[in-house]
This record gives sequence, C-alpha cells and structure tokens, in this order.
Amino acid sequence: MVPEIGMAASNFSLAVYAHTSLGLREFEAARLRIAQINGCVFCLDWRTERDGQKVEEGFAEAVADWRTTDVFDDRTRLAAEYAERYAVDHHRLDGEFWGRMTACFSQAEIVELSMSIGSWLAFGRLNHVLGLDSVCVLPRG
Repeated sequence: MVPEIGMAASNFSLAVYAHTSLGLREFEAARLRIAQINGCVFCLDWRTERDGQKVEEGFAEAVADWRTTDVFDDRTRLAAEYAERYAVDHHRLDGEFWGRMTACFSQAEIVELSMSIGSWLAFGRLNHVLGLDSVCVLPRG
C-alpha cells in the first residue's frame, strides 16, 4: 500500500540479516527476545539460519530465561538483556550496563546490534499490530 516506504523497510530488514557481523547465538538471542516482547507469532516461529546452522532446540526458552540460564556465554546473555532493556526500559541503560557491553562488544557491534534490535522491534510490532503475523505462515519442511 506504500511501496516507497515498504521497499525501504524491506531493504533495511534484509540488510540486518545479510550483512551482520554478529555471531548467530547473540543475534538470535536479541532477535528472539524482541519477538517474545512483541508477541509477533511469525517472529517467534522464525529461526535465523547461517551456513546451514540454526540455534539448538530450547534456545527460545533459554532466551526467555536469559537472567538465569546456564547455556549462554556473556555476549549471548548481554544481547538478550540489551534487547529487553532497549524495548521496555531504554531510559535506564546506565553506565554500569554500558561498561559490561563495551567489555564484550566493539562499538561497531553495539551499533549493529542496536540497529538490528530497532528493526525487529519496529517490524515485529507492525506485524503484530496489523495482524500480519497471524496470516503469514512459515513453510514447513
């Protein structure tokens, strides 16, 4: 319905996947945490694949329990935490948090993760608010 904006949005969304330098686990931890917060059915069902690899079964449950799970390294846990705080409490991203982030992620990675989270937050909410997530079905098999 809005081809000029829709094409730009699509290109941005695709670029997040095509040009990421982030590892699959931290990428998926942030993406899935935003999907859980947004409630986007399509986003919750989707799993990013790289070179034939996807995160393991149960990864989404670990993302929901990012504070206590024992299956995440520091980067993966921080990616999930950042996604959650970015989405629900971005005014409280304080010096202590940024100290932990800059100890684990480069400035370029932080900017990339921030842009990715922004994309997922915006488009996942758009999908859910407009009901697109309930009509778009992922192919099985």
